[in-house]
Amino acid sequence: MRSKQVTVDAEPSPLSFDTATTAAIFIDMQRDFLEPGGFGEALGNDVSHLRAAIEPCQRLLSGLRERGIFVLHTREGHRPDLSDAPSAKVLRGAPKARIGDVGPMGRILIRGEPGHDLIPELAPRPSEPVIDKPGKGAFYATDLGPILAHRGIKTLIVCGVTTEVCVHTTVREANDRGFVCVVPSDCTASYFPEFKEVALRMVSAQGGIFGWVSDSARILRALEV
Repeated sequence: MRSKQVTVDAEPSPLSFDTATTAAIFIDMQRDFLEPGGFGEALGNDVSHLRAAIEPCQRLLSGLRERGIFVLHTREGHRPDLSDAPSAKVLRGAPKARIGDVGPMGRILIRGEPGHDLIPELAPRPSEPVIDKPGKGAFYATDLGPILAHRGIKTLIVCGVTTEVCVHTTVREANDRGFVCVVPSDCTASYFPEFKEVALRMVSAQGGIFGWVSDSARILRALEV
């Protein structure tokens, strides 16, 4: 896309970046986490907290696509034989609701199962890579790094769920790799609203120790300039 320098109103300070070297990544907007009757709800979580991020994500995604911003999506999940799932991860959680067990939407966190798929509201386009990750961070054991390097990406708009786990881990990984990150607050969510609040404060604390925090409206407004 054509290079254009924009400035987004954000915390802890305005953030300037080049649209030609910017990508947006939507983290783990999967059926099992966000849909009623899925694995997340089966664990006793209120999925309405996560679903509140869907509409803002839709608006932002639509605007980014119109402006030619490179978009990626991630899904957390494992191979059906669990060969990429360490026991330290598999053995956590309720004894009958662990990775690989049968959940409300198929085997829990297994690639190819209905619950592993992305929600239809944020279905990827053929041109948008889907990163299948075995961990919480989007860089660990994936080809995300090379994909971004081939595009010359320097800035990441990081959306998705949950704020304090997979989004936060990805932002931290990206920060260590030299990427500038901005998290739209309304495009991320947690089953525990207080965790989201604190996680976002941690991102922008101390002068933006991990990145910047803004929202979908301010990002889209900046891209209109």
